[in-house]
Amino acid sequence: MSSEITICRCEDVTEEDVVRAVREYGLTTLDELKRVLRIGMGPCQGRTCLRLAARILARETGRSTSEVMSLYPRVRPPIIPLELGLAALLEGGDGGGD
Repeated sequence: MSSEITICRCEDVTEEDVVRAVREYGLTTLDELKRVLRIGMGPCQGRTCLRLAARILARETGRSTSEVMSLYPRVRPPIIPLELGLAALLEGGDGGGD
């Protein structure tokens, strides 16, 4: 078994990557981790990895997990992956692209 623990499967980010980002680059928020490591930007939109990253960030910065999570911007729709053709039909669009 590998000693590397995968935090974000979509973007192939390990616990070691998160710890290094915090210690070496001074990242202190989930938003910073997202921008640098792309955590939460894959198809799952961070459903699992953001919570795991928050726990690591809390441990590394000495804050509580709830405090770390409270500083993260709200998730913007769509909450679930959506085909672009379906999105075109929302709000009365005809999906024709004209």
